[in-house]
Amino acid sequence: MNARERYGIPNDAVITIAGTVGVGKSTMTQKLAEHLQFRTSFEKVEANPYLDKFYKDFEKWSFHLQVYFLAERFKEQKRMFEYGGGFIQDRSIYEDTGIFAKMHYEKGTMSPVDYETYTSLFEAMVMTPYFPHPSLLVYLEGSLDDIVTRIQARGRPMEQETPLAYWEEMHQRYENWIDSFNACPVLRLNINDYDLVKNPDSIDPILEKIGSFIQQTSLLKK
Repeated sequence: MNARERYGIPNDAVITIAGTVGVGKSTMTQKLAEHLQFRTSFEKVEANPYLDKFYKDFEKWSFHLQVYFLAERFKEQKRMFEYGGGFIQDRSIYEDTGIFAKMHYEKGTMSPVDYETYTSLFEAMVMTPYFPHPSLLVYLEGSLDDIVTRIQARGRPMEQETPLAYWEEMHQRYENWIDSFNACPVLRLNINDYDLVKNPDSIDPILEKIGSFIQQTSLLKK
């Protein structure tokens, strides 16, 4: 019996992993995909034509960057469902508008007109009955101290050099976002409850929770 059958996870499920930097989204994506024999969907940062420009001038390029992300994630979401599901996705389409575009608007690096245009576009594309929302969003959470410790130990050099105030703000923005998120079912996992690197068997309770959660939400829809 494979892991999908053992834990009652549908073959066509699309499971999205969300959370701030340092919580281990990529590791979780990879491990779940391996155990469920699902495909992975990772963000293609290298092909982004706006990223370098954005870091040099936030105000000029924030709108372009967010629209590019929205288009790429929309196409990827469509592709996964057209393929028949069976995917683990690293980062959701919802975080772009709920966290990053909102942050640029509130900090003044995206104009009110651009922000309104972007959010209107997002609502028209994503927040409709026709958009294929994930079967489940797995939100990885932890205390600010735990997350910063992980970034210092395992993060990229750019992340390790980022001021603490930025990680404090991102941590709070993610918590605010997930507390009001309702586009699809959410399973919250605390990063201290497992260690997929040192203890590979800690994936089993996670798979059990995912299977149980998907089955419960399926029953509620009927």
